[in-house]
Amino acid sequence: MTTTAASPTTTAPTPAEPARPSSARASSGRSGSTPWIVPLLVLVTGMFMSVLDVSIVNVAIPSMQKDFGVTTDDIQWVSTAYSLALGVIVPVSAWLGERLGLGRAYVLSLVGFGVGSALCGFAWDIDSMIAFRILQAVPGGIIPVVALSMVYRLVPRERIGAAMGLYGLGIVFAPAVGPTLGGYLVEYVDWRLIFFINVPIGVLGAIAAVVWLPMTKGKAGRTFDVLGFLAIATGLFSLLLALSEGQSWGWTSYPVLILLTVGVLALALFVVIELEVDEPLLDVRVFSSGAFTLSLVLIAVLSVGLFGVLFFIPLFLQESQGLGAFDTGLLLLPQALVMGVLMPVAGRIYDRFGPRWPAVVGLSILAIGTWMLRDLSLETSWDELRWLLVFRAVGMGLAMMPIMTGGISAVPPDRVSGASAFNNVTQRTASAMGLAALTAMLSSEQAQQGSDTGAAMHMAPHTPMLEQYMSYSQVQAHSFVTAIDDLMMVTAGLTALGVLLAFRLRSGPAPTSSSGPAVVEA
Repeated sequence: MTTTAASPTTTAPTPAEPARPSSARASSGRSGSTPWIVPLLVLVTGMFMSVLDVSIVNVAIPSMQKDFGVTTDDIQWVSTAYSLALGVIVPVSAWLGERLGLGRAYVLSLVGFGVGSALCGFAWDIDSMIAFRILQAVPGGIIPVVALSMVYRLVPRERIGAAMGLYGLGIVFAPAVGPTLGGYLVEYVDWRLIFFINVPIGVLGAIAAVVWLPMTKGKAGRTFDVLGFLAIATGLFSLLLALSEGQSWGWTSYPVLILLTVGVLALALFVVIELEVDEPLLDVRVFSSGAFTLSLVLIAVLSVGLFGVLFFIPLFLQESQGLGAFDTGLLLLPQALVMGVLMPVAGRIYDRFGPRWPAVVGLSILAIGTWMLRDLSLETSWDELRWLLVFRAVGMGLAMMPIMTGGISAVPPDRVSGASAFNNVTQRTASAMGLAALTAMLSSEQAQQGSDTGAAMHMAPHTPMLEQYMSYSQVQAHSFVTAIDDLMMVTAGLTALGVLLAFRLRSGPAPTSSSGPAVVEA
């Protein structure tokens, strides 16, 4: 067990009583042999709320556009501004957590997220909505980093798999259930409720955090790495902006190419700075752990698979099969429930067998399930699609948390905060990059299909206009579905490569020398 430096007046704990945060000791009588369960559930609540907001807002975009009377390009900035703000704040989250104390940073973030959500609900035009979304993104980016760091300070190493299985409900279950909840609120109530619903959750979560989480003091005196922050903020902002706007600006346009170049150079500069400064913003030396680096690669693969399907399948159902927002959410709900059930199970499997086999089996199921989605057509039944998504969800539920847990467990305890920040940056960036690349492929293939269709129709000038229009619409629908099928094949191939990489993960439970938490705050 690794401990931080204790104060001169602190008595060292005896071997029979591993040191734990004060609130954890106080709760041991209430939680039996697992005093970390209740604090963990408090962290899961905040994590669930922050991640749910990303997917639930996407459902409301069309309604916001109608109410505000703006163009499609304008309304997309509601999501784009949030993503860009996250890219700036996530790297500094680890420093804030250490400077303020993880418990205090978590409480302040929950309150701030609730306030930002309320402001978004009161937005009166597109400009105010974008501004309030940026304010909401600041605490929204801090919550996941601080929460993950706290998990590793509260939970004994030999139980970290089971704990991360519960924690994973916020990462995977929330975005999957978002379309259902968001679809219902948008279709039957009011889109503003998707923001107002965060307010009571944030307040209750903050109260629970004060009661159940350790409110340790932060580390005074640690300087803020300004140069490192400017470098990584510039890099992530440039890359995310290029990926978000590449489709509309053109992937080979000067603005996109300049942003991509600036982003890569800024991130390279960030690495150089972090290796030279005495107190780095994020310790890039965590990448010296091959297990952690491999876990980030696999998390990127899973993020592309998760968010790619969560984005394109609802698009297929609503654009090609005419399903409403709420009905689309209901069709996607079973896969979310399966992932929610399997997350804790996967955590227990990790504790016993390590990350390799749940990752290999889960990624294999995910690859096969995604490959089976390559046969989607306009005639595909909803029941068939529902079961294919459930089958994929089994793989996602088995693989995600063992991979993430195995990677962070390989990092020295004093570097967990930085590792969790890199983990969140990888998830956000990989999902954005994956969606951008897949969307570009979709648009390119549709454009090619449309060009071929136009040429064919030009050869039959005497065809009635109505018949031409109906024929063109039908061909466009088929070309859209064909493009979706091709995207599923690409995603399946990427996931299959992940299966090969997963064989390099550790097999067997993690070695441990004590039953105490991974890190103990003095």
